[in-house]
Formats: sequence, structure tokens, C-alpha cells
Amino acid sequence: MKKAEFIQVVAEKAGLSKKDTNAALDAVLQTITEALSSGKSVSFIGFGTFSTAPRAARKARVPGTNKVVDVPATTAVKFKVGKKLKEAVAK
Repeated sequence: MKKAEFIQVVAEKAGLSKKDTNAALDAVLQTITEALSSGKSVSFIGFGTFSTAPRAARKARVPGTNKVVDVPATTAVKFKVGKKLKEAVAK
């Protein structure tokens, strides 16, 4: 499902216009991004938790050439699935 399709479905379920739904979705995504960028986690009970985790620098081998490259340390985004979402998908 693409963003436009998602916005249409949410707008229909919430009884909002597509324009209002798009603005709300953009605000939600921006807020999640800002929270994760500042090192905070974002939890939605039953749905899941967005958080960050540090990844150490490492060496990696390029497939096909076997060339070894240095991969710098970075921060990765993690998502832990909530119980209700896990159960809904498992059905």
C-alpha cells in the first residue's frame, strides 16, 4: 500500500478529507522522526514501539569482488511489534 492509498483509506474511516488526513499523517511522521532523532522512543500500546540502537563500526566484504570495506558506526531504527498487531497478523 502506497501513501496515497493509505491516506484514502484513513480518510474514509475517520470521516476526514484527504487533505486533512495527509496533513495529520505528515505531522505524525515528522513527530516520530524528531523523537527518534533526539534518542527518544515512541510507543503505541498494542501496535508497537519505535526506538533506536547504536551500530558499531565494522568491516564488510563486497560480494563478487571480495573487497573489504569499512562500514562506519551509525544509529539504526528498530521496531518492536506489539501484542495486538502480532495477533492480528497471525490470524
